[in-house]
Amino acid sequence: MKTLDSTTAPAAHSAMAVVRILVDGYSLLHAWPELARGEPRHSARAREALIRVLTQYADSVGTPVTLFFDGAGAPKDVPESLSPDSLEILYSRDSKTADDLIERTAYRLKPYGEALAVTNDFAERDTVISMGGLAQSCEDFIREIDRVLKERDDFVKKYNRREANRYKS
Repeated sequence: MKTLDSTTAPAAHSAMAVVRILVDGYSLLHAWPELARGEPRHSARAREALIRVLTQYADSVGTPVTLFFDGAGAPKDVPESLSPDSLEILYSRDSKTADDLIERTAYRLKPYGEALAVTNDFAERDTVISMGGLAQSCEDFIREIDRVLKERDDFVKKYNRREANRYKS
């Protein structure tokens, strides 16, 4: 089974040619109570917080992310992605679910490389893996996001300190 855990995820992203990360938005929100604490998991505020952090993550790793939500199309209050090139936001319509869209996208991306599906739905992960993709639990993906954003913040602090010292001299 080709799942990624928190110990293999960083190396796997670069070594396995992940062409896109496919995220089940509500699955990730339910697994991440610290994000938009106190907000209902299906609320606009929770979605906005997730969009903000996934935009930062996608910009940091350079791998495009598609965020899927179940629903009857996009609600009117959906915020635009901060970085449209790195984060795509899709809402299922009619009788389709986010799972259906993730499976279809993973299948269509197969000729270009592996897609990584992020969900806590075991059947969904098994389906994506059977199509040649990769899968990761929401909890492992949250740890990966935290690690990447901490590395980015540490780099920026060091860079700013170095630049400040350069101008003092």
